[in-house]
Amino acid sequence: MAPPRKYAPELRERAVRLVLEARAAGEGQGVIARIADQLGVHREALRTWIRQAEVDGGKRPGTTTSDAARIAELERENRELRRANEILKAASAFFARELDPKLPR
Repeated sequence: MAPPRKYAPELRERAVRLVLEARAAGEGQGVIARIADQLGVHREALRTWIRQAEVDGGKRPGTTTSDAARIAELERENRELRRANEILKAASAFFARELDPKLPR
């Protein structure tokens, strides 16, 4: 289970939007730091959110949020299937021993 989020999703979206708008308006360096300080968000957290928003928007290479969620879902399913397969192998071996005529009962 994931730990609780420190920042609300609405704050995250607002902060990302503000930074992207400021960059589009031509503001230079220090935009992330200034907006992070104004909103009470850690600068590195905001920087990470911006990077992920750029990946999701296709402006930067990387794994999008939807792809990462799909990968996590597939990995979870893979773990479940491997576990089920191990259980079936063990059951198969157990019943094969039960039906073996060579073994004394």
